[in-house]
Amino acid sequence: MISCQTLVHILEKWAPKRLAMDWDNPGLAIGELSVKVSKILLTLTITFKTVEFAVNNGFEMIISHHPLFFKPLKSLRKDTPLGKIVYEAVKNDIVIYSAHTNMDTACGGINDILAKVLALQQLQILKQTYEEGLKKLVVFVPRGYEDTVRNAMCDVGAGHIGNYSHCSFSTNGLGTFKPLAGTKPFIGEEGKLKKADEIRIETIIPGNLQNKVVNAMLKAHPYEEVAFDIYPLENPGKTYGLGRIGYTKEPIILKEFCETVKQKLNMSHIRVVGDLNKSISKVAICGGAGSDLAQVAAFFGADVLITGDVKYHEALDAKEAGLAIIDAGHFSTETILLPVLKKHLEQETRLLNKQVEISIYKDEDPFVII
Repeated sequence: MISCQTLVHILEKWAPKRLAMDWDNPGLAIGELSVKVSKILLTLTITFKTVEFAVNNGFEMIISHHPLFFKPLKSLRKDTPLGKIVYEAVKNDIVIYSAHTNMDTACGGINDILAKVLALQQLQILKQTYEEGLKKLVVFVPRGYEDTVRNAMCDVGAGHIGNYSHCSFSTNGLGTFKPLAGTKPFIGEEGKLKKADEIRIETIIPGNLQNKVVNAMLKAHPYEEVAFDIYPLENPGKTYGLGRIGYTKEPIILKEFCETVKQKLNMSHIRVVGDLNKSISKVAICGGAGSDLAQVAAFFGADVLITGDVKYHEALDAKEAGLAIIDAGHFSTETILLPVLKKHLEQETRLLNKQVEISIYKDEDPFVII
């Protein structure tokens, strides 16, 4: 078994909640983090059938992409679809957790998965929504302990610049301090001014790792009281965002590319806007409902945007702008997450030596073609 807290840690290490859009509501919806579970059900959207399946098959936790609650509740009635789901889950102690737009924007999340399925290359973020703030950590260490403290910080995430890790800078200096009554100095004597040969170490840290890095530094540092400084930086940090834009391996006719999309996403049909005989190579994608990114895609020179839930006037505007659109549906552009999520959770729980059964619920697209 494994605690829900540990599972949430695994999920949010991949898709931190801070990456979610302001209007979104990912995270724990029902249940307790302290609960331990052995059977986990993955689903795109939670319906009453999903919860019923979980109850009948002994699943204690459901992890979904779409949150159960999008808007604040004014009432919770058993005679409403949402109320039935909540009552059934609570009655049977089912824990419910979701990772939504944070999973859309995360590295390796839905949009990267979709890009990989479609074999797109030279990927970039389509619309930046979050930038990781950077800080400079400076700490003063007695000579002989600089490597220990430096490695402690860098081993937990400090010192990353591009594809380089353990980046830092060190200078020699003279530190002074006078241990007062009741102290237990590592070097020096109580009541006497001490001049110590010290090394100034400075390194860069992502803002979200500040506490983790500082705690590692303090644990490795030999001093009773550690002198350190943290400065905010203007340097651009790691960026995250919605959608991706990239290239096909070689130019292809739109009609042929549509057939590829249908095959890769296991679809019988798609809706298309644009000249089917047009040659395309630069492709923008956004899993789920991403037609509001059409203008951004056109601005960056995309030949086609692949997404779902495209509205009539959005399609007309795109056509006028010369941007082709492939509406591959909300369901089909997101359900590709589930096998990848299953594999990730299985790998991470195995590393922790936890025995957990993880299954995918067979969601169905609510739309049928007749």
